[in-house]
Amino acid sequence: MATVYISIGSNIEAEHYLRVAINELRKHYGALQLSSVYESEAVGFDGDNFLNMVIALHSDESVETVAVTLRDIEDRHGRLRSGPRFSARTLDLDLLLYDELVLDKHSGLEIPRDEITKNAFVLWPLAEIAPELMHPVQGLSMKSLWAAFDKTSQKLWRVPMEF
Repeated sequence: MATVYISIGSNIEAEHYLRVAINELRKHYGALQLSSVYESEAVGFDGDNFLNMVIALHSDESVETVAVTLRDIEDRHGRLRSGPRFSARTLDLDLLLYDELVLDKHSGLEIPRDEITKNAFVLWPLAEIAPELMHPVQGLSMKSLWAAFDKTSQKLWRVPMEF
């Protein structure tokens, strides 16, 4: 059984779509480990703030099947793919880690996602729920990566939200 880490983000009816994602993932995978919810400014474009979090789950599905499931959930809940890469979205489900698997973009999936070390809204919640987890490429724990992250580069704050 693989341990899978997924980031969830939304900036269109964000609270609603975070709840939708959690409900869908619970129905499909069962128990989830949830980080706190974090609010951040849009990165890469001018837009409404995002709500973000990271979840962990266990699955017997292949990494490819998990990726398709995430894409299907996004699509069923209004995710538009026709616009620019950096744009507003109802739901963004990114497969961050799948056990210790390493795949480059040319395989069709990038595991681990480079957003882990580039975006506070991914790294902080990941370090919160899995501080001792080792990054399979960097060889450092999530706690260490977060400690070294330039926290002045991106504004991010916790927001109260119950699931």
